[in-house]
Parts: sequence; C-alpha cells; structure tokens
Amino acid sequence: MSRMTCWFALAVLLSISIAASAKDKHKPLLPSDVLRAETAYVIIHPDAGEPLTNLKANSQAREDVEKALDKWGRFRIVQDSITADLIFTVRTGSGQMVRPTVKNSPTDNRPVIFQPSDNGNISIGAQQGTPPDPTQPTQGQDTSPRLSTEVGSTEDTLEVYRGREDQPALDTSPVWRYSGKDALRAPKISAVGKFQDAITDAEKAASQKSGAPKP
Repeated sequence: MSRMTCWFALAVLLSISIAASAKDKHKPLLPSDVLRAETAYVIIHPDAGEPLTNLKANSQAREDVEKALDKWGRFRIVQDSITADLIFTVRTGSGQMVRPTVKNSPTDNRPVIFQPSDNGNISIGAQQGTPPDPTQPTQGQDTSPRLSTEVGSTEDTLEVYRGREDQPALDTSPVWRYSGKDALRAPKISAVGKFQDAITDAEKAASQKSGAPKP
C-alpha cells in the first residue's frame, strides 16, 4: 500500500469518526467544572493551516467565535490560557480531506486592538502566530510561513479544553467537540449554538438530580 493510500484511508476513518461524534445524540453531559467556567480563550487549533483558497479562514473563524461567545454573555473573553477556564480551538474545513495549506500564516497574527463588543464590553487582543501548544511554546521552533499538506476533517470543528491548572491544555482530550458543515461561519456560528445546547442540557440534568428526592 502506497503512502498516499495510507494517508487517504486515515483521512476517511478520521472524517467518519468525527462525523459520527457530531451526530451522536447520546453524548455524555458536560462536567460540573465546565458549568462553573467564567473565562474563555479562543485560538486557532495549532495543527490547522490556512487554506490557500482563503488565508484568513481560521483567523476569521476565531474572531467570529469570540464575538458569538461574547454576545452569549456567559464567559469573559481573555487572551491567555493561564487565566482561561476554558480554551476554544477553531479549525475550518474546506470539503476536502487532503488540502494544501500555509502553516504559520501571517494572517493568523492578532495585533493589539481595542474591539468593542455588542454588549458594550471592550476586548483587548494580542497574539503573534500559532504556537504548537498555546500553553507551552517550543523554544527554537520554526515559526516562519511554509506550505504544508493538511489531512483532516472536511467540516468546521470547534473543540473545548480545560485551561488554567490543566496544562499543557491541548495535550489532554477536549471536554467537548463539534464538527459540521459551515459550523464556524457567521452569522449563525452553529458550533457555538451546539455548545450552548450542551450547557443547557447539563444544567437541566444537574438541576433535576439535585431536586430529586433522596431514597
């Protein structure tokens, strides 16, 4: 079996697995510490490259998810993983399991800006490039832009990780993930809506459990 055939088979299995998890209606409820979370940090997934057809795809998705979370009003958006209770990672899909991308694209850089939000708050952003792990950058790593071939989901993906003490955060499994066609596209940002539903379901279950009569 050729190397390309192996990569293609791996991509198919990964796509099927992600699609199945997104459509599974019997996912475990979110843990209590996620329900208590107050701060959120949104980044481009370290493994994601910008597609050649749209070099701002992931950076735009990051901005749109931040706006959607801010509009929701449940979390305060922060700009580092140490002060974040939850870390949200975005990764856009293009409908292709194998696609050429640009790693460490300059478009991923987030300059220092003062950005008013819909609810009157002001967020301050400052991020340069996309390190391999936002909580533990590797010294001496080549962060210059380069062409790459990316194998992964054909759909947009949003993952949620624990921040703060659970470091390095992205070395752990996400506490929640969702993949779907255009799930990170404005104005709907359906992936954030799905996370809101997951929060609602978990809170409802917790409320019913606490109100249940003791045996």
